[in-house]
Amino acid sequence: MKHICKSAVLAASVLSLIGLPQAQAADKKLKVYILAGQSNMEGAGQLRVFDYMKEKPETRELYHEMKDSDGQYKIIDNTWISFLTGERGRLDGPNREVHGPLTAGYGSQCSRDYNKPVGDRIGPELAFGITVQKKYDQPILLIKTAWGGQSLHTNFRSPSSGPWSTDPDWETGARYRQMIEHVRNVLKDPKRVCPAYEGQGCELAGFVWFQGWNDLVDGKVYPDRDKEGGFDNYSKWLANFIRDVRKDLNAPGLPFVIGVIGNGGPEDLLEDRDKIVHLLFRKAMAAPAAMPEFKGNVFAVETAPFWDRRLGAIDKKKGEAGNKEYVLKIKHHDHENADGKMSDEDIAKFMKAYREKLFTKEDLELDQRAIADSSLHYLGSPAIYSLIGQAFAEALIDNDK
Repeated sequence: MKHICKSAVLAASVLSLIGLPQAQAADKKLKVYILAGQSNMEGAGQLRVFDYMKEKPETRELYHEMKDSDGQYKIIDNTWISFLTGERGRLDGPNREVHGPLTAGYGSQCSRDYNKPVGDRIGPELAFGITVQKKYDQPILLIKTAWGGQSLHTNFRSPSSGPWSTDPDWETGARYRQMIEHVRNVLKDPKRVCPAYEGQGCELAGFVWFQGWNDLVDGKVYPDRDKEGGFDNYSKWLANFIRDVRKDLNAPGLPFVIGVIGNGGPEDLLEDRDKIVHLLFRKAMAAPAAMPEFKGNVFAVETAPFWDRRLGAIDKKKGEAGNKEYVLKIKHHDHENADGKMSDEDIAKFMKAYREKLFTKEDLELDQRAIADSSLHYLGSPAIYSLIGQAFAEALIDNDK
């Protein structure tokens, strides 16, 4: 179903301005996609490890669509983005919008230098925009709203889920309201962000939700999260969120993608202590897509399959080394410094030898050129974020009616 935003410009004037026959012009409405969530929708893929993308067969083509032979990041034709998040990525201050033609740099704005044209990170948005542009070859606008460390149970809580009693009323649903307000503001004047807009109308073509970590780890809100059904409230609140988004944007049937978080990768890679909770939460995230009322227009996209196993193995070794250093410093009774006789210098010497044995030369080289963050943020890998963004776009394209 298509949802058209009204324009004050008369259709006849539009046709004369852009020089297209009426039938052709009607097919070139501005397609609008809304991207929302927390830190992984912000995007922690750091550009300093961007070139690793060309080493992976599955991201090599995307790499060349994002970066030219001179090493410059490409501007994606006929595609624009408006991104609202905290000032320099912070939560304890005002929000700030950045917008312009889609290119690298519209990921997390953490520590952003606003004197530079764009930031130094990407999220799913870049590959998403490239993928939909290749399919439709017409004006595309992405409206992204994302803040790190935000929950569905409180911060993005939508009206149908009612108040959340443990927080002040003004905090409950604050991000939801900011998201809706920003989308409405952008659509009031699309030309401000998208210069190609000449009153031809807008089509709300899809919504992508990529969030979940703060709910996954919250044992107070989900006290039975290690038991079947322990995350049922997340499923209920997410279904309410979908209904409320459609109502508040006057877009019944708006196609909706749920990005199912996959930190740590597929089931066989998850640590035993994490496995049950992660798998139960992934199931709860995907659940609304199976509800009869959402059949055919809500789609769950698993992100765990895009985990990089080589990088993940190195990250686990880094975690092992970090844990070893920690237990030495606290003089843990099951480790080498149980008697507390090791000095700081002794610990440093021990850890040097420990790391030399644990990591191969290839591990260390790959770590430097491909890993920029923790598993929480998909290792800060532009390659992983790009595969995720591409999959989100393909889910909407494959089901476009």
